[in-house]
Amino acid sequence: ISIGGDGTVLYSARMLCCTRVPILAVRMGDFGFITEIGEHEWQQAFEAYRAGVLGISKRLLLRTTVTRDGEQICSHLGLNDAVVGSAGISKVVRLHVTLGSTALGRYRADGIITATPTGSTAYSAAAGGPILDPQMDALIVNPICPFTLSNRPLVIPGNEHVRILVEEEQRAELMLTVDGQLVVPLQPGDVIHIERAPEKAAIILSDKRNFYE
Repeated sequence: ISIGGDGTVLYSARMLCCTRVPILAVRMGDFGFITEIGEHEWQQAFEAYRAGVLGISKRLLLRTTVTRDGEQICSHLGLNDAVVGSAGISKVVRLHVTLGSTALGRYRADGIITATPTGSTAYSAAAGGPILDPQMDALIVNPICPFTLSNRPLVIPGNEHVRILVEEEQRAELMLTVDGQLVVPLQPGDVIHIERAPEKAAIILSDKRNFYE
């Protein structure tokens, strides 16, 4: 049982995804996209799940890996998004993005968000990205305030592989942030690989309201 806001659910999802333990996400704040069950509804929802009345929403997770000089330095799971951007005051960064075997080209922007359908209502939405149904098997690649007007958000199949190269010429230090909670400092030449993880997060559905409500 996750008690809090969406951030608590993100932490719980990373911790539990390999165990297949479902999460009952109870909202204690004013608003939450993932926490559909209110604080006064949790016991009824728990009993309904135990009785087989409530179903489970299987949510796509991202696996984000950073390689430096050909060696993997870290690998993280995320339910919402992976963001590559400047580590300090917002500055334009230079990134080269490849989708599968196709080069999308150089991006000059404040950063790039790769989001899951669950994460489509978070930072990506604030950056002008589309909102996806959380059950979809898709990813969003969304440049943050791109310098080039033709750089627009992309919705891609969930089985695609996103590769982001940190170019050598930078005017700011860069970092990778996963779910807004895990932070990895980046260096020029680092390569960030983002793909669908084999694991999924299991979140118990509410019978009081759905995602669109």
